[in-house]
Amino acid sequence: MSLSVSDFDFELPEALIAQAPLPQRSASRLLRVRGNTQEDRQFVDLPELLLPGDLLVFNDSRVLHARLNGRKETGGEVEVLIERPLGDHEALAMVRASKSPKPGSWLRLADAIDVEVLGRAGEFFHLRFPAEATVVDWIERHGLLPLPPYIDRAAAETDEARYQTVYARNLGSVAAPTAGLHFDPPLLARLAERGVRSAYVTLHVGAGTFQPVRAEKLEDHRMHRELYVVPEETRAAIMATKAAGGRVVCVGTTSMRTLESAARGGQLQAGPGETDIFITPGFDFQVADLLVTNFHLPRSTLLMLVSAFAGFDAIRAAYAHAVAAQYRFFSYGDAMLLERAPS
Repeated sequence: MSLSVSDFDFELPEALIAQAPLPQRSASRLLRVRGNTQEDRQFVDLPELLLPGDLLVFNDSRVLHARLNGRKETGGEVEVLIERPLGDHEALAMVRASKSPKPGSWLRLADAIDVEVLGRAGEFFHLRFPAEATVVDWIERHGLLPLPPYIDRAAAETDEARYQTVYARNLGSVAAPTAGLHFDPPLLARLAERGVRSAYVTLHVGAGTFQPVRAEKLEDHRMHRELYVVPEETRAAIMATKAAGGRVVCVGTTSMRTLESAARGGQLQAGPGETDIFITPGFDFQVADLLVTNFHLPRSTLLMLVSAFAGFDAIRAAYAHAVAAQYRFFSYGDAMLLERAPS
């Protein structure tokens, strides 16, 4: 099947874009997709949809306060979104301004931090922060939570908790691994009682996740790079699950991208890594058997990923059903449970 970016477009009423979380994390709806069939469920039904011996793999990355407002030396306003720290005192960042800042210039951020622009690295700017503290310390002290651009409001106090998963622990992302936002302690306890085990990976979501696909041909698109870690205990748990006939259930596309990146050599490898994996229809999955995921943006790489996993026609049908049934879309929206299409 020869596909282009326009094949992953769909009409989405603006009213279906969730602007705030529901009062309870696990109160969202869940669309179960098996081939071309869809079943409307609630997220709290997840334990009965999984089997004893299945393994949930979560991304435990924690969202940084990575958005900083400020001014250039010339007085012009800037908005900085940290892509990733580079060591203790430097970072890559997206910078929005009427005119791009030049190398050697300075930015005053949050009326508290003087940052030097060292140069460009592709679409990102290379910044140096003051040596009195680390980049992470500076942005956690003065930055704002970086809600996605399709949420048309500033971050509120409730977002401080609700735009983090309950198991987030490793600081480094600039966007939440949103499939995990549906899990709360009572649901996790019910899953454990069911005999569903849990394991963790870390993938730090970069600012590039918000970048649109500008190429029309899929093969012309280049993914941004992201850092990940697969702990040895997670690798061992996955291998034991597979050996016992259980299923690996990735919670979110970040967990899936981590595991499939770590298995690109044919065997799942533990340890740190960096990935720019671009999963499109025809991809040969090595690890994931099921996927818990939210609904994704039109023409996005994540929509291409779920189409590769569950099947192009199955995802088109599922999204059409979700729009007609008025599911809530994107980060604070509802979820899907996808089964891997036969290869």
